[in-house]
Amino acid sequence: MWLSLAAIVDGVTDRRLPRVRAVAFFALYRGCELVGITAAVWIWLWRRKAPPAAWRDSNASLQRRWTSALMGGALWTFGMRVSVEGADVAARGPFLLFVRHSSTADTVLAAALVANPHRVLLRYVLKRELLWDPCLDIVGQRLPNAFVHRGGKNRGAEVAAVVALTDDLGPTDGVLIYPEGTRFSLSKLVRAREMLAEHPELAELAAGFRHVLPPRLGGSLALLERGLDVVFLDHSGFEGSASFGAFWRGNLIGKTIAVRLRRVPVAEIPKRGRDLWLFQQWRETDAWVEAHT
Repeated sequence: MWLSLAAIVDGVTDRRLPRVRAVAFFALYRGCELVGITAAVWIWLWRRKAPPAAWRDSNASLQRRWTSALMGGALWTFGMRVSVEGADVAARGPFLLFVRHSSTADTVLAAALVANPHRVLLRYVLKRELLWDPCLDIVGQRLPNAFVHRGGKNRGAEVAAVVALTDDLGPTDGVLIYPEGTRFSLSKLVRAREMLAEHPELAELAAGFRHVLPPRLGGSLALLERGLDVVFLDHSGFEGSASFGAFWRGNLIGKTIAVRLRRVPVAEIPKRGRDLWLFQQWRETDAWVEAHT
């Protein structure tokens, strides 16, 4: 029914069929949820008594297939393509993966380009609201992830949960965090700059940001204390889905998603002034996005 209505509207207003594509993607998402839940039940029935490593691998395999289906389906539905620079820098762990956050769509980007091709199990730091998604609620809590309360009262416990993700990391593991803490918008950028008034050096760097938010330092700095290489995932192109209105109007159609992965060895990360170092790295991300927007 919705596809029919969308086709009627698009036939009158836009022959790129943006609303048909959007409804088709929602249908794909719903299908992935139904298949994912069914597979999760099957894993529970047949693998719940398996050794911990086998249980983890079964759920990680389901996660890879789920994210691959979503990413591949989105690229096909909207006629997008992906251009990647530095794909091999994240082929081996352990590492921290710091990802720019511009829209809901970029949440599967790291899985599609890092975790899935290299069989790296990423341990995610995600907002707790994502547990409303059934597959994330079921499979996401079977795997080592941290679903945190943003702006919660017990920040110490939240940071401790994030840092705990770095325990027992091996060559096929990584920890992913979105240092900005929320999706980019100009209004959020203004507020974030105002909050840096007591930190002149950081505020000076943030004053030049155009496409990224200043990193939130709690979880990011705590992770940097663990002495791991850092991989930055910079990307441009998903801005077309930053809001539902933009997504509904077809702003993703025909887009090229440009991605750059760059790795900083732990030996090159300063032991002091890591907040300033992180802001400088984020300035580099902002400049790269500016060049690819």
